[in-house]
Amino acid sequence: MNVTRSTRTLASALLLSCLVACGGGGGGGGDGGGTTTPPPPPPPEPLTAEQAARFLSQATFGPSSGAIDALVASGLEEWFLAELDKPPSLHLDDVLGYYPDDGNFRDENGNPLREVLFRASDSFWEKAVAGDDQLRQRMAFALSQILVISREGTLGQFSHTVAAYMDILTRGAFGNFRDLIEEVTYSPAMAVYLTYLRNEKADPATGRVPDENYAREFMQLFTIGLVELNADGTPALDAQGEPIELFDNDDITGLAKVFTGLSLNGVGFNTSLRAIPFESYYEPLQMFDSFHSMEEKTFLGATIPAGTDGMSSIDQALDVIFNHPNVGPFIGRQLIQRFVTSHPAPAYVARVASAFDTGSYALPSGERVGTGSRGDLGATLAAILFDEEARSTGRANDTRFGKLREPVLRFTHWARAFEVNSADASNESILKISDSTELLGQHPYGASSVFNFYRPGYIAPGTATGDAGLTAPELQIENAGTVTGYPNVLTVYALGVAPQFDRGAPQAYLASYAAEAALAEDPGALLDHLDLLLTHGTLAADTRQRITDALEIIPPDSEELLRIRAQLASIMVMTAPEYIVLR
Repeated sequence: MNVTRSTRTLASALLLSCLVACGGGGGGGGDGGGTTTPPPPPPPEPLTAEQAARFLSQATFGPSSGAIDALVASGLEEWFLAELDKPPSLHLDDVLGYYPDDGNFRDENGNPLREVLFRASDSFWEKAVAGDDQLRQRMAFALSQILVISREGTLGQFSHTVAAYMDILTRGAFGNFRDLIEEVTYSPAMAVYLTYLRNEKADPATGRVPDENYAREFMQLFTIGLVELNADGTPALDAQGEPIELFDNDDITGLAKVFTGLSLNGVGFNTSLRAIPFESYYEPLQMFDSFHSMEEKTFLGATIPAGTDGMSSIDQALDVIFNHPNVGPFIGRQLIQRFVTSHPAPAYVARVASAFDTGSYALPSGERVGTGSRGDLGATLAAILFDEEARSTGRANDTRFGKLREPVLRFTHWARAFEVNSADASNESILKISDSTELLGQHPYGASSVFNFYRPGYIAPGTATGDAGLTAPELQIENAGTVTGYPNVLTVYALGVAPQFDRGAPQAYLASYAAEAALAEDPGALLDHLDLLLTHGTLAADTRQRITDALEIIPPDSEELLRIRAQLASIMVMTAPEYIVLR
C-alpha cells in the first residue's frame, strides 16, 4: 500500500482546511479566470447486511456474523484499505517450528516424518479460517491457482519448501506482479516442480539441451497465454479471422536458455542431496554462471546478447514478458474468475486490465489505490471487487453471472460462519487428503497438474452453461464423486464426528451452533439467519419451504434436538443451488 491510514487522515484534514481557507476567494465567475473545485462524490448509500455478506463471500474465505456487522459499520472502502495495511500472516516460521532442531526431517527409512509431512497444508487451513488478513490470504490462494506448484509428487515431502512458496504469494499478494514473478522464478518449490533446478546450458558433445518446462509454462500459463489478446481479454484475430499465436518452439528454446544455471543456495551446483543444508530447501536459488548458457537468447521478438550473465539474463527476460500487453488482460481475467464470476464480460476485463497496466484504481469515493506502477496487484484487486459488475445487486438473478463456489471455499466458509473452536488442522485426517473425489475434491496447493485444478477457459460439455458458451472452470472437478463427497464432508463436520488421527487429542473444527440452536424453535427465524450468513439473502422461497418441512420433522423438545435442527439447516442451505453458485 502506498499510503498509511494516518497519512490518509492527515491528507484529508489538510485538504479540508485548504478548502475552508480558500473557499471565499477567487473563483466563482468566468470573468475572474479562476477554477471551481468540483463537488465531492456523493456519500455512498448505507451498506445492507446482505450486500456486506455478498462482498465478504467474494473477498474472503467466508463471512461470519461478526464480520458482516463490522463491514456494515465500516463500509466497503474502509474495510478494503484496512486489509491492504494489515501485516501478512505467513507460513514458513510456523512450519519450521515443527521440524527437529537438527533439521533432519526423515525417519530411519528415509521417509519424511509424519509430524511435518502436512505442515504446509495445515498452515493453509489455519490461516484461511482464522487469519485476520483475510483479503491477503484469499488473494494468495487465487494467485496459487495461476502460478501453480503442487505438493502432489516430490514437493509433498518438503513442507518447508512449499511453505516458503506460500509466503512468496502471501507477501506479494498486494505488491507488484513483476516482483512476484521474480521471486517465483528463484523459488526452490517452482524449480523442483517445473524441473529447472540444476538446469544446465547446452552441450553439443552429449546432445544435452536446456530443460524447456518452465520457459513454456511461464509464458503459456503464468503471464501471457498462447494467443494475442485485445485489451478486453478477447483474442485478437488475423486477416483470416483466426487467433494470432504468440510464440512457437523457437521462442521456448530461446527462453529456456535464460533459466539455466540455477541451483540451491549455499552449496555447489551438483552437491549431493544428502549434503544440502536444511535452509537451502527454502532460501532463494543461487545462480552459477559456469552452468548458465552464455549464448544469445531470442524470444518474443527480443534478444538478450551473448555473454550476458545468468541473473542479468533472467532480469531482462522477466522485463520483456512482464511488459507484454497480454499480461494485464490474461492475469486480470483469471483473478476475476477466482473472486467474482467465471465468465466475465470483456468490458469488465478491460477495466481490470487498465488498473493493472496503470497501477492505479479510483475507489467510488475518489481515493486511489496503487503505486502508479504497472503490475500493482492492490490496484488490480480493487478494480475487481469494486467494479460495477461485482457490486451490482441485480446480478443475483443473472444466470450468466457468478461462479461455482470451489470446495475449499465452501469448507472454510462453514468453519468461519459457525466459528469453530480451533482451526488447527494437524489432527484432521479429512483435510490431509481432501483432493480425493470422495471428499472435497480439492486440496490447497495440491492441483493434479500445472494447469491448476481446472482450466480458466473450461467450457463444460453437455451442460446449459456449455450450450451458452460460458466458461465455468470449477465444473471441471464436479463429478459423481465430488457431488456426494462435499455433502459427506460437510455433514461429518457439522455433526462434530469428523475422523481424527489421534482420538485422544482435543478435537478441532467443532462448531457449537449455539446461536443457531437459539433460533431453531422458529424455522423461519433460523432460515433468515442462515440466509444472510450463507447466501446473502438469495435463498428461494421453495428452497426455504423444503428445508422448513425437513426441520419440522424434528420436534423442538430439547436443546439437543434444537441443535440438530440447526445443524441440519446449515447442511441443507450449504448444499442448495443458491449457495453452491455465488452470484
